Amino acid sequence: MTQQAVATETDGTDRDPRRPGRLRRLAHRWVCRFVGDGLAGPGIWRRGLVLAACALVLAAAMRLHAHVPNAVGNLGSLAETFLPWFGLLVPVILLAALVRRSATAVIVGLLPAFVWAGQFGGLLSDKTDPTADGDLTVVTHNVNAQNVDPAGTARKVAALGADVVALEELTESAAPVYERTLASTYRYHSVQGTVGLWSKYPLREVEPVDIELGWTRAMRATVEAPFGDVKAYVAHLPSVRVRLDAGFTARERDRSADALGEAVAKERLDRVVLLGDLNGTMNDRALRAVTSQMRSTQGAAGSGFGFSWPASFPMARIDQIMVRGVEPVSSWTLPETGSDHLPVAARVSVR
Repeated sequence: MTQQAVATETDGTDRDPRRPGRLRRLAHRWVCRFVGDGLAGPGIWRRGLVLAACALVLAAAMRLHAHVPNAVGNLGSLAETFLPWFGLLVPVILLAALVRRSATAVIVGLLPAFVWAGQFGGLLSDKTDPTADGDLTVVTHNVNAQNVDPAGTARKVAALGADVVALEELTESAAPVYERTLASTYRYHSVQGTVGLWSKYPLREVEPVDIELGWTRAMRATVEAPFGDVKAYVAHLPSVRVRLDAGFTARERDRSADALGEAVAKERLDRVVLLGDLNGTMNDRALRAVTSQMRSTQGAAGSGFGFSWPASFPMARIDQIMVRGVEPVSSWTLPETGSDHLPVAARVSVR
């Protein structure tokens, strides 16, 4: 009788729903084993040294990217073009460290996370000035030479309502289409080579800018805005390529960037806005001749990274709006128009 009672009591205990289930017991055992290794011996610190080394290399690549040499295949510029994406490797390293049960790799794996946050964390916040309306809305858009519907793209650009619009990669056949379609919205415009500027305000001193290509891919004009003159530069720097035999081929772009920077540096008007496809990011050292003397509206008054290319899955912000002598109020990217680039817009305060 006593044995039967004991058996019944034991069966009841096994069926007690308050006891941990099998999965919970396994998870508990795994955690205890992880912690126990650390308390019992140095195994938890000795494992994952390769992962820790990878984390150190990643942190160094992000923090010291300016020292990655460009001598071989422009490797430094290539890394700087896609530098924000290096952050995707951080959770991979941390997850691998947890699977490996390595305290060393977990601790060292936090280092690139802190480096990435220090460099790009500020871009995640909205820096738009809610107290300022701004005076001038500007847009830049590479419309794509292979665009099969330039009229449709032009209508979408006109619908944006910007005061000043810069277009790049205008072909000889498509330029008249943009001129006709935008004429009702923009009274003033000028096309120089493969770039053009459309404005609701009068333009004067319109001229091409030599960026050492042998043909015109840059221009400038004075915009007679209601609150003061603004010098608008439009530029389309040469394209870059990634080739297995030559690496990141950007020599022509780099030479043009230096020429553009020299032209901007000589500009006598205080208020300057640069709009265009620079085929490079603000991190790219090759654009230093330009970026060292101008501010990015996205970095100063944007929200997020503002990637503009390719339009189907933006991975880099190579379309830029930069300013000098005016204050950025807001900056954003716009929906697709049929081009392989997204339009980029900014609102600036001229006064």
